[in-house]
Amino acid sequence: MNYKIEKWEREYLRDYAKKQLEIANLPIMQERIKRWYDHNENKKGKPMIVIELASFKDDVRIPLKTQSDFARNIESAIQNNIQIHELFDDDEVCPDSISFGWDIKYREFGVDIPVKKSKDALGREIGFEYQHPLNDLEQDFHILKPFTYTVDRSNSFARLEAAKDIVGDILKVEMENGFQRWGNMITQKVIQLIGMEKWMIAMIETPEIVHKLMDYLTSNLISYQQWLQDEGLLTMNNGNHYAGAGSRGFTHELKKPADGHIRLKDLWVNVNSQESTGISPEMYKEFVFPYIDRVAKEYGMVYYGCCEAVHPTWDTCLKDLSNLRKVSISPWCDEQFMGERLRGTKIIYSRKPSPHFLGVGYDFDDDEYKKYMLNTLNAAKGCNLEIIYRDVYTLGGNPSKAKRAVRLLRELIDKYWE
Repeated sequence: MNYKIEKWEREYLRDYAKKQLEIANLPIMQERIKRWYDHNENKKGKPMIVIELASFKDDVRIPLKTQSDFARNIESAIQNNIQIHELFDDDEVCPDSISFGWDIKYREFGVDIPVKKSKDALGREIGFEYQHPLNDLEQDFHILKPFTYTVDRSNSFARLEAAKDIVGDILKVEMENGFQRWGNMITQKVIQLIGMEKWMIAMIETPEIVHKLMDYLTSNLISYQQWLQDEGLLTMNNGNHYAGAGSRGFTHELKKPADGHIRLKDLWVNVNSQESTGISPEMYKEFVFPYIDRVAKEYGMVYYGCCEAVHPTWDTCLKDLSNLRKVSISPWCDEQFMGERLRGTKIIYSRKPSPHFLGVGYDFDDDEYKKYMLNTLNAAKGCNLEIIYRDVYTLGGNPSKAKRAVRLLRELIDKYWE
């Protein structure tokens, strides 16, 4: 990429960066930082609230003013940080920084997986279908190859320095390796390769080949992350970093080593298995859990889950996941059951409310919403609770619903949370 930008773009970005810094320096941000540290370290306090912007950003998008690609990258990052504060007033902390990833060429499987996409009425490509490269797992397994990866340090640092030259005296400009966010979804990769139906049939007809596939994926994923560690490409995620499905990483329990060489066990990792909801808890324990646990053992703290219900597999094995600190309580989860299981433990109840209150229709149903969220507060009583709104793909033309949802929830917390 060409990192040169126009003079007027530079001036505009510097002014925009100053606006982000003003928000980051608000007293409320320091209060939130303390609350996040206390929350993640299981000190008693009020539940944390997050609304994730990414899935409905098109609803509130402000047209970018800059023209060059690099300037637009910086502008978009700053805009995102500012909008979260202005639109939601949730417990997100506006950072005093922007970040860039390493320029890594990463190829899985040794085969391509074409994706067939479908557009909705607004032209968004939300629906998709993988064109699976494996037709018969046993016969086609030989086409799978070790993962390959290389890093272009020169370009990575050139991009970082170019950004520092533009806004580095206003905002911190940092390198961030985000693989721990969504890179370890093993069963998602299974479905990419062979598809849901064939995977489920294979578990019955050729279980040894399924274990071979799960081991292949897990071993290659761990090898890649150990390469990141050995190459010095890991970055800490124990501060204002995305850690888990929508949550934040603030904790003093994970520390950067004194020698500066960051290890996997110094970090959070996010893992899940949404694709295994259709199999029994016993099959999950046999075919899925051991491989997720191998990844979890490499890390310091683990966030488990996304949209899948966790209560069916909790007693069977999930409660024993290594280094587990947070578990996702999705709309399909038995809240009461999980409240009973998590009460008195150090595992955080990470609630994902149904997105339909924000995502369906123009109007916001205050009464139904309050009843729904009060059920969560009652179910999670005695637990360490956070509430994260994710997978909201539209606000129905009414952006004010997001801030209203936060305000009403805070009122309920003030009234009913002990």
